Amino acid sequence: MRTLDVDLGDRAYPIQIGGGLLDSDYLASVIQGRQVLVVTNDCIAPLYLERVLSTLRDFDVATVVLQDGEHHKQIDTLDIIFSEALTNRFSRNATMVALGGGVVGDMVGFAAATYQRGIDFVQIPTTLLSQVDSSVGGKTGVNHRFGKNMIGAFHQPIAVLIDIHVLETLPQKEMSAGMAEVIKYGLLGDQEFLAWIEANIHLLMAKDTETVSIAIERSCQMKAEIVARDEREGGVRALLNLGHTFGHAIEAHLGYGGWLHGEAVGAGMVLAAHLSKAMGMLTESDVARIVAVCERANLPVSPPSGMTGDDFLKHMAVDKKNVDGRLRFVLMKSLGNAYVEEQVPSELLNYVLNACCS
Repeated sequence: MRTLDVDLGDRAYPIQIGGGLLDSDYLASVIQGRQVLVVTNDCIAPLYLERVLSTLRDFDVATVVLQDGEHHKQIDTLDIIFSEALTNRFSRNATMVALGGGVVGDMVGFAAATYQRGIDFVQIPTTLLSQVDSSVGGKTGVNHRFGKNMIGAFHQPIAVLIDIHVLETLPQKEMSAGMAEVIKYGLLGDQEFLAWIEANIHLLMAKDTETVSIAIERSCQMKAEIVARDEREGGVRALLNLGHTFGHAIEAHLGYGGWLHGEAVGAGMVLAAHLSKAMGMLTESDVARIVAVCERANLPVSPPSGMTGDDFLKHMAVDKKNVDGRLRFVLMKSLGNAYVEEQVPSELLNYVLNACCS
């Protein structure tokens, strides 16, 4: 087992990474009260719900099984969680447990942030993407038809439990989606990690336990360090959005669930690379390297068929990362050296979008 800490003072919490954690007494050890609401979805429940419940025999436990899919990440779904908690008369000392991928984690985190004005919750991420990214950092929320994650709150979990063995049942498409976020960490701030990913991507895609463990640990370590410096995304945390401005536009255009989040981020990172090159920073070989590692992870490297530059601009106009109406992009001065840019010339952006969409 490996333990990382997210250093947020009195709201600090551990990230436990290892095999077999799902069956350990670790979850029970971090819960303070007696009431526990375990929320999962209909894909994960048959695989892991009973195993988690078996570790909570000494608690008063209720469960919610949601329908799987990004298109269920909406306000109406939250009512299912709230209703179960209220029906069981759960108090402010209750704990919610998110057993699932990023959709479950985001919704349960938001429900915990708002139920009786805030209760504890624990993240048990079951996809690579949620293990390396969305389960850490306290961003919670739901989608709106006008934009992704537009309604939410910052609410930190009390612990993150990452059992790497759950990836054995993860579909390869979901593995690819998670690899987009792993690659992101190399591109935004660690060129050595990027080189390691390139050298070991065949093992990562084959779910080699030790190799995947290293990738998860390094990704979580980088995110924990960034979150500790900038919890509410006032500065350096914005770098974690590399590829996301373009990616969120793709998701909104296709209707949430048309592409997996990680697939959209993969194409978004390639678009960010092309824009960085157009801005005079990355070289052609840098862009080719990014395209190659994404392709080896079986990620899309171009926008969806039929999506236009105007489609991107329409969706990006309502992105929550914008400031005073200005589009914000995370670009790369070089591989492993990302920064936030708010002054992209419109003609340059249009050129890149039209070229990549054609």
